[in-house]
Parts: sequence; C-alpha cells; structure tokens
Amino acid sequence: MSDLIETATQGGVATIRMNRADKKNAINREMYVAMSEALTAASGDAETRAVVVAGAPGAFCAGNDIKDFMAIAEGGSLPAETRDFLHLVAGFDKPLVAAVDGLAIGIGTTLLMHCDLAFASPRSLFRTPFLDLGVTPEAGSSLIAPRMMGDQRAFALLVLGEGFDAEAARVAGLVYKVVENPEAEAATAAAALAKKPPEALRIARDLLRGRRADVLLRMDEEIEIFSKRLRSAEARAAFAAFLNR
Repeated sequence: MSDLIETATQGGVATIRMNRADKKNAINREMYVAMSEALTAASGDAETRAVVVAGAPGAFCAGNDIKDFMAIAEGGSLPAETRDFLHLVAGFDKPLVAAVDGLAIGIGTTLLMHCDLAFASPRSLFRTPFLDLGVTPEAGSSLIAPRMMGDQRAFALLVLGEGFDAEAARVAGLVYKVVENPEAEAATAAAALAKKPPEALRIARDLLRGRRADVLLRMDEEIEIFSKRLRSAEARAAFAAFLNR
C-alpha cells in the first residue's frame, strides 16, 4: 500500500489517514487506489466494525491534485480509480467517521456527505471551488447536499463556492460537532459504534441511509459531465492559472 496513506486498526476501529501533508493532502491517483484498498480491507475484516478517516494537522484534504486534472485536460481519461473510490464510499457497509482539522476542499468536503458522523476543529474550512476551476459538483454532492442542508445552502457551497467555517458546516449538517480535538472525538465515537451488536448496527445504518442506487446513479451522471468539463477551455485555463501561481 502507498505510504501516502497510513492505516491502523485497534479495538474494532480501522483508521485511514491521508499522509501527503506537504501537498495539504491533495488526493492523487495513487492515494485513491490506496484508500480504496484500505476501505475494501476494512469491509472484508469481520473484526473491523467502524472506520475513521483522518488527515494531517491543518489539512484534512485540499481536494484533487490539480496536476492530475491537467493531465486529463490535455488528453487523458478520467482515472477508473476515482470512480471506484466514490462508489466504494457511497456503498460502504460499515460506519464511516471523519476527523477534520483545517482545510477540507473539494472532495475533502463532499467525502463528508458519505460519512455517518464528522467532527471538525474550530479552525476547519469547507469549500468546493468547482466552478472556479471550470468544473461541476461531484461525489453525489449535487443530490446529497440539497437534501442535507437545503437548496440555498447547497447552492452557496457547490455553485457560489462560498467557504463554510466549522460552525456553518455544523449548522448545515455537514459535520456533527465542532470540537478542539476532532480525532479523539471521532475515535471515541467509532469505538462506541464498534461495541454495538453488528447486525443491528448494519440494519439501523441501512434504514437511516436509505437506498443508495439514486446516489450511485447521480455520481455516474456527475462523472460524465465532470469528465467533459475537465477538457473544456474554461477548465484548462483555470488549471494553468492555479499551477502558475
């Protein structure tokens, strides 16, 4: 597994940590593969009852690696590992708990929409600058966000590109609590979930989340549009400007 992802399991809880702090945990193709492998391993391990997703101090995730986007814009295809990861997260069969400290940009925000609980530090910032990059919402966010936070908040986040501070994210339902030590709180919550009767936990979670077929369908629709937008003149100009800062 890539050293850009760290994993550990204790007391029925698997922790998956993004470990590319020098790039503020911008996710590249290698990381998507490694995270999918870690989630698949956790799903297949009967002793693992819950998963915590964490980042680095000050940077949960700065979004997708723009260099990968530029490679697609210049003629490449959208990597299969991105779609595979998003489908895996949307259909994951065990509780997902996020610990957010600092930046949560793009996929760093939309990933939280698939988590059962998310804890954030007061200094956390949530932003999805999709349109600023000439692209469109992803990860099922165009369907989930309006359901979660209402049409206008979802529009402000996903289209206007407005940044949400930790309290605004809590009010919007994107995170559960704002705490000084989100990783400790996430670990405590995951440990409590790991002690629940597993079959009852699975059923209760399925009831709350509902059928995911509509989410997967929307994800695929978004991916098709996103792929086309990556090759647009608007996107290429935005990526070039970003990389030349």
